[in-house]
Amino acid sequence: MKKILLVEDDNNLGAILSEYLTFKGFEVSHHINGEDAWKAFNSDKYDICIIDIMMPRMDGFTLAKKIRTAGNVPFLFLTAKSMIEDKIEGFKLGADDYITKPFSMEELMMRINAILNRYNNSAINGSATLGKYIFNYEERILKTEDNIKKLTAKEADLLKILFDNKNKVVEKQFILKKIWGEDSYFAARSMDVYVSKLRNYLKDDNSIEISTLYGTGIKLIVK
Repeated sequence: MKKILLVEDDNNLGAILSEYLTFKGFEVSHHINGEDAWKAFNSDKYDICIIDIMMPRMDGFTLAKKIRTAGNVPFLFLTAKSMIEDKIEGFKLGADDYITKPFSMEELMMRINAILNRYNNSAINGSATLGKYIFNYEERILKTEDNIKKLTAKEADLLKILFDNKNKVVEKQFILKKIWGEDSYFAARSMDVYVSKLRNYLKDDNSIEISTLYGTGIKLIVK
């Protein structure tokens, strides 16, 4: 049984979500503030976190930073906020998805399943050399002799697609549909953030370059 950490300060909505997700076969731990949720996160293991942004005692962004630092647990933001800046900030923190209230239970369920499927299917195989780096897709690790970087599922998926097609242009629409499941504006902005992250991770090796061809795609250049 998959376990969900649900952080929602509206007790009524939290109860409805808990009941629905339990009916769908999940074990749900519901908390109404960020501090209690953080304690729960550290005392148990969760498969996914659903986090409201506007909460007492610790807001959702702060909680998400702590969760992302502590491990590789996927999370999505559940919020009434709809400003583009908030969504971009959420994706910068490593959010796997973002759903705005009001929403349908079916849509939430689809997004949860898509995230879990991505994480479950990301453990494929082995290590590969990429310039001065060793990329282990299965363990989501990018390392050099003196540094180890733990990747999120999306970072690992994106790097694998680029690595499998190195020195070739990969169409943006293909990447968006493969990893994000859609080619919407917000998915494209999220992808741009992840491309920037990968560039930063690989910046110490001048023989590697991630090139963006606007209107076309992305290319991992290995010299």
